[in-house]
Amino acid sequence: MHDPIAAGRRFALKAVAIQAIVGVPVALAFFAQGPRHALAAGIGGLAMVLGNALAANTALAGIVPARVALGRLLLGLVSKWVVAISIFAVGLVVWRLPPLPMLAGLAVGLLAYLLALNFVRFKS
Repeated sequence: MHDPIAAGRRFALKAVAIQAIVGVPVALAFFAQGPRHALAAGIGGLAMVLGNALAANTALAGIVPARVALGRLLLGLVSKWVVAISIFAVGLVVWRLPPLPMLAGLAVGLLAYLLALNFVRFKS
């Protein structure tokens, strides 16, 4: 039996994996400025990876009526940004990491996820 929700979840989680892979070179590029900059870029990318993985699992949890699906979609979107902003804030306030590499990791992670969803073709 064909389950389009499960296929969508697998597709989104593969895009999250690509996002995580793209985050590594960004962190390595900032290593030239020092280990704290590399850590900041890695944490910025990790924030988007965790947020998008949570959003994919929340929004695509199963076949449900339209109202519930829309609610899950909105809950996934809000939870993604709560997780990403919380990790970003902890990195800035608690660990006092440099903000520009964290923002670069966050932006590259977001861009990689969007590009993977739109341009990469996955086999089921």
